[in-house]
Amino acid sequence: MSIAVVRIGSSHTGDLAGTPLDGDALVLEDERIAWIGTSEEVRPADHRLVVDAAGAGVVPGFIDSHVHVTFGDYTPRQQTVGFLESYLHGGMTRAISASEVHVPGRPTDPAGVKALAVAAERCFRSYRPGGVTVHAGSVILEPGLTDADFAELRQAGVWLAKAGFGAFPDPMGYVPVVQAARQAGLVVMCHTGGGSIPGSQRAIGAEALLAMQPDVAGHVNGGPTAMSDEDNQRVVLEGGDMALQLVQAGNLRSAIDIAHLALEHHQEHRLLLASDTPTGTGMIPLALLRTMAELVSLGPLSPELALAAVTGSVARVYDLPAGRLALGAPADLLVLDAPVGSVAKDWKGALRLGDLPAVAVALTAGELRFARSRNTPPPSRPVTVVHPA
Repeated sequence: MSIAVVRIGSSHTGDLAGTPLDGDALVLEDERIAWIGTSEEVRPADHRLVVDAAGAGVVPGFIDSHVHVTFGDYTPRQQTVGFLESYLHGGMTRAISASEVHVPGRPTDPAGVKALAVAAERCFRSYRPGGVTVHAGSVILEPGLTDADFAELRQAGVWLAKAGFGAFPDPMGYVPVVQAARQAGLVVMCHTGGGSIPGSQRAIGAEALLAMQPDVAGHVNGGPTAMSDEDNQRVVLEGGDMALQLVQAGNLRSAIDIAHLALEHHQEHRLLLASDTPTGTGMIPLALLRTMAELVSLGPLSPELALAAVTGSVARVYDLPAGRLALGAPADLLVLDAPVGSVAKDWKGALRLGDLPAVAVALTAGELRFARSRNTPPPSRPVTVVHPA
C-alpha cells in the first residue's frame, strides 16, 4: 500500500529556483511519487502510513556525489562499520562512488582496476545499506587502459571513472585517457588540488583540468588542499560545463571563493555540494548539511541553491532520475525543519543562520527509513507518522 505525506510546509522540488510543490501533500507508491495535491484530498484510511509534516518542509533526498565506498557498509580508512546508514540520518539517500580507491591493496593494473570497478558495481546493485542507494564501481584511470577496456566496462554496467589516483608521472598524461572514458559514455570525475593521502597523485590544477575536461572537478575547493585563487578563477571562467564540486573535507575559504565566482558569472548550475568522505578527514554523517549551512550563512548561496546543489543539479550531471519531487520520480525524500532551539522558522531560515536543519523523516524507495534522525537535533514542529486503522 501507499504512503501519504500531508501538511507540507516549505517545499523544494530540486531545481535551481527552489520551485515548491504544487500542493501540500503527496503520495508514494511502488517506489515512486504517484500523486501530488492538497492535504484535504487525502483519505488516511487509503494509505498504509501517513506522515504528518505539521508544516515542516519536504525536499528530495540528498545525493552525495563524492563518497569513498569500498565493499559493504564499511570504511577501512577509518575502520568504521555502518557509515552509509549513518549518513542517511544526515539526509543522504544516494551515494555516488568517487572510486573504490581505499580498498586495501587495491590493484593498479588495467585488468585489476576493471575487475575492482565491476565487482563494486555488482555488489551494490541491490544492496541498500539502511535504505541508501549506492552508485558504486568507479574505475580508477591507470596507464594502459584502452578504448576497448572502456567499451567492456560500459557493457558490464560500469559508468563512473575517477582520474587523479593513477600512476601517471604527470597530470597531463590523463588527458587522452579521460577523453577516451568520456567518449565511451563514462562520467569522469577528476581529483583537484594537492594530494589527499600518502601515495596520491601530485597536485592537479587548472591547466590540467582544462586540458582533461572531466565531467566533474572533484573537490574543486581542495581535498583537502586547495588550488590557488587564480586557478579557481580559470576553472570557473574557462571550464565550460565542468561541474564544480565543493566538499566538506576541503578548504572552506576556497569553497566560498568559488561559490562567489560561480554566482558572479552565472555559473550556479555547475555547483555541486558533496562530502569527500570517508577520507583522512574522517566520516561526517552531517557533511552535506554542514556544507550547505556554511555556504549559505558564510558564503553567497541561497538556501534554494544549496539544496539544488545536493539534489537536482547532481541528478542532471550524473543523469539520474532522482533528486527531484515530481510525478514518477523515485520516492526518496526528507522532511526537514528548523531544529529545536533555533530562532529560525523553517529549514531555510536555519541554513541562513548556520544552524543545521533537523531531519525529521527519511523515505527512500517509497519506504519509511526513520521517523527521527539520530544524528540531527529534533524538529521544531511535531512531525508524526500515523498508521491508519
